[in-house]
Amino acid sequence: MTTPQPAEPQPAGGRGRHRATRERQPTAAPKAGRNLPVAIAVGCGLGALVLASLLIYRPVFAVVAAVAVVLSVIEMVRAVRPLEARPPLVPLLAGGVGMIALAWFAGASMLAVGFVLTIIAVMLWRLGDGPVGYQRDVTSAALIAAYIPLMAGFCVLLLVPGDGALRVIAFMATVVCSDTGAYATGVLFGRHKMAPLASPGKTWEGLAGSLLACAIAGALFMHFFFDRPWWYGVLFGLAIAIAATLGDLAESMLKRDLGIKDMGSLLPGHGGFMDRLDSVLVAAPVAYVLLASLAPPH
Repeated sequence: MTTPQPAEPQPAGGRGRHRATRERQPTAAPKAGRNLPVAIAVGCGLGALVLASLLIYRPVFAVVAAVAVVLSVIEMVRAVRPLEARPPLVPLLAGGVGMIALAWFAGASMLAVGFVLTIIAVMLWRLGDGPVGYQRDVTSAALIAAYIPLMAGFCVLLLVPGDGALRVIAFMATVVCSDTGAYATGVLFGRHKMAPLASPGKTWEGLAGSLLACAIAGALFMHFFFDRPWWYGVLFGLAIAIAATLGDLAESMLKRDLGIKDMGSLLPGHGGFMDRLDSVLVAAPVAYVLLASLAPPH
């Protein structure tokens, strides 16, 4: 990790004040430096919760997704405060839960409608606080709505078909393989930094391990879960690995811009819910599109 340089003198107010504030904050630490046993225990607990909700009664997974959306939205609203952004929390929470419900009960088109209605609600709600910072607050709220509940809605869309539980398991297990493959290969063989400004711990060797692990997992899932050619699964796995890596890098960049180490502290060894869902959220739309194309529901 590079040593932070002193902030350059900036004129009072505006972007200069925000930049100086961010540069005074601690930068993000690599995930490899976390308490690994605690992180594994928490990860296994979350995995068991998701698996149980899928195998016992599928609608429970939609409820779990809605709870995760609520907690993640709260984390993001708090995280953007160093930028002096104040996205309205109430319409974001209501819209987030509404989008998950629409995805489950009404499908993809109504999920999009729910997103649009959420943005309209944010714009109307924010009118009460006057014009100062209106664009900043609405824009940050739109980012949060798109990043969290809209993308999480695709996880629920995966669940809707009769074999939806298998689709969600295949998707989430492949994302886990991406994280695990990247971590193990990076620790053992990592030498070449992939994106040092965003995530100093990520290496090209780790990415190769992620791609390999996801290709194998995707081939197995596609063959045994959906009775499709194994190479369909390789395409699926590679796409999920790339999307999951981009999601991780995007959240790392957000945290560095905000000057924070973690989005929250609810999950020991991981940080916040957003620190655990960064890969899942970006990969969910990719999984939905690919599984609908490569293994369409009967």
